[in-house]
Amino acid sequence: MKQQQYLCIDLKSFYASVECVERGLDPMTTRLVVADPERSDKTICLAVSPALKAMGVKNRCRVFEIPPGIDYIMAEPRMQKYIDYSAEIYGIYLRYISKDDIHVYSVDEAFLDVSPYLSAYGMTARETGKMLMKEIRKELGIRATCGIGTNLYLTKIALDILAKHAPDFIGELDEDSYRRQLWNHRPLTDFWRIGRKTASKLQNIGIDTMRKLAHTDVDYLYSIFGIDAELLYDHAWGREPVTMQDIKNYRAETTSRTSGQVLMRDYSYEEGKLILKEMVDQLCLQLTKDHQKTASMTVYIGYSNKWPVPPVRGSASLSVPTDSSGRWIPEMIRVYERVVNPAIPIRRFNISCNRLQSAGPCTQLTWGDLQEDEEEKDVQIQQVMLDVRKKFGKNAMFRGMDLEECATTRERNNQIGGHKSGDGGKEPDAQSKRSL
Repeated sequence: MKQQQYLCIDLKSFYASVECVERGLDPMTTRLVVADPERSDKTICLAVSPALKAMGVKNRCRVFEIPPGIDYIMAEPRMQKYIDYSAEIYGIYLRYISKDDIHVYSVDEAFLDVSPYLSAYGMTARETGKMLMKEIRKELGIRATCGIGTNLYLTKIALDILAKHAPDFIGELDEDSYRRQLWNHRPLTDFWRIGRKTASKLQNIGIDTMRKLAHTDVDYLYSIFGIDAELLYDHAWGREPVTMQDIKNYRAETTSRTSGQVLMRDYSYEEGKLILKEMVDQLCLQLTKDHQKTASMTVYIGYSNKWPVPPVRGSASLSVPTDSSGRWIPEMIRVYERVVNPAIPIRRFNISCNRLQSAGPCTQLTWGDLQEDEEEKDVQIQQVMLDVRKKFGKNAMFRGMDLEECATTRERNNQIGGHKSGDGGKEPDAQSKRSL
């Protein structure tokens, strides 16, 4: 029986590469960071070009951490542009691989099961990876790296640890070569799914390599890591039972929706109430759009970093699920008033709608119906807002509270993932350099 062959293709310094291509510059030699110049120098660089990385600038660093004296271009984030490029690259994959054999892991990374196609194309997995990388670079100017493996885990490890050091930007592993090449590799945090906390726990019991982890008693690992011990042990041996088909067939028993933001400054207790109202309102609009309802919401609130106090959380439940903002906003304000310390400034919010249920499409109501059911009236108004926004833009219709000085909804409507969505079609300036 032939082994499975997977590819994991990653787009090198993707956001920075897109900005270089848009300026007619070489992504591999241009010194460029993607960061918002309107924010302080403490803002995180969303991407750093390979040329700057070669000079010691770390990926995802803060602007002030870039060494003084280095000339570089600061490109304002354009998230929609990056999504558009990602979609074009996905289109390249689809020329050769069925969507059923592609798992999009992130905007710049995808897994491809190429096993069913190798004999038809008369190519090896490495040749297939090279071909796809070549087409991406030829058509879009973006350099890619590729991991190849006999299971999804090995494919990811080949990408993360081997490919970036390979002359052709391709790494390849099977279980035997994984054990030969990487069993003694350090640090453990280089391996997928091993973060600093997990690595610290392993270090505390004398494990600092995958070889040592593979030869540790499984029951002992279970006593420390619980169910995660199974994953750690399998990965130590280079095993991964989950296949592409398993991913495609997976259906969650329950679904949820979350929204979060880190505020640009410390907010007072009363200002925080407004932010909560806006976020609940936007979540309810999204529920209406997706024909969903919820009977449970949870809010997590983080205080200012200047105060060494832990974040707080609170939940509200309703007997009947709804997507009405008029119903949910008062409920969540009561939670806020119950859990938040009025004396400490606020910096972070995260809200989740739990155990979502289908609401069915919105139906046309008579005026009498609207008077009798305030929640249905709220939802009807929300549907009108969605229709207007779909036609004229997200900021074509909003609530009065969104005009308050400390409100953030209108600004966030022009963002994707908390960053600016684009520049409104304005051509980038290739000479806009900044030196620290």
